[in-house]
Amino acid sequence: MNKVERLISIIMVLLRKEIVSTTKFSQLFNVSKRTILRDMETLNLSNIPIYSVNGVKGGYGIMDEYKVDKRLLSSSDLQNILAALGGLEQLLFTEDVERTIQKIEAMVSPLSLNRSIQLSFYDWEGRSEILETVKTCQESISKKRLVSFDYTDKDGVVTDRIVEPYELHFSESSWYLKGFCLHRQGSRTFKLSRIDHITMNERAFHPREDWSEQGHEASYLPQFVTIKAWISPSIKDQIIERYGRKSIEDHGSGLLLATIFVPQNYMGFQLLASFGTHLKVVEPKTYVEDFRNYLSKMMENYPD
Repeated sequence: MNKVERLISIIMVLLRKEIVSTTKFSQLFNVSKRTILRDMETLNLSNIPIYSVNGVKGGYGIMDEYKVDKRLLSSSDLQNILAALGGLEQLLFTEDVERTIQKIEAMVSPLSLNRSIQLSFYDWEGRSEILETVKTCQESISKKRLVSFDYTDKDGVVTDRIVEPYELHFSESSWYLKGFCLHRQGSRTFKLSRIDHITMNERAFHPREDWSEQGHEASYLPQFVTIKAWISPSIKDQIIERYGRKSIEDHGSGLLLATIFVPQNYMGFQLLASFGTHLKVVEPKTYVEDFRNYLSKMMENYPD
């Protein structure tokens, strides 16, 4: 964090707190107390009405008149931000995210810090491995440096790639990198779990002027197909969570017909297979046949 960012953060903290000690600021921004003292001098010279309080409970505050005029976020706004950051923290736990959460919490009155929303995700071991790849991608995007890695496609073929990284995306449960592949001379989307031995190169790149158009064309979302399937009541809640209540027709006597859309590839088959005997695809007939063939190949792994 540079000095300007720290000064802005100090103002934001003081807008929500009465008195904040030099020690607290020093710990929050991981700088020395002397640095905080110089920051306060800088803010005063900039006509920010900051005052100091001596004593054991002393520290720095900001004039109430300034708070009334300049406060942009209410306590409710900050609570909503914390809830959103709480979800991001579990998917992308970095020092930057942790520091941001600490700063927002410092802006909220301890009496009003009552989280009404809690987000939980499975703590898979692989997430920490993916996170290291995410960090490398983030740094490379920020510094506009090329990245090199081995990429394994769905058929197990490994290729060496050198990529201009532009964007990171999180979809469903997976991270993706969107960039321009120098080997293929085109925009590509790479699933991070298929990337190995990623490194940030010393060589920088200039962002392509036409990247915005190319990047949107290089979508990581597959084509979808709409299907109809009989489902049992035991998985009704899962269908509702993904497709909504309108996707289900009740035909009485426990018969439920769901109209849903799934990826038109092996990912769609995997999703449907995960429901086991609680789902039976009935339309379209061509998809039923393709799904049956997929299940048959699966059974070949378990001969008598």
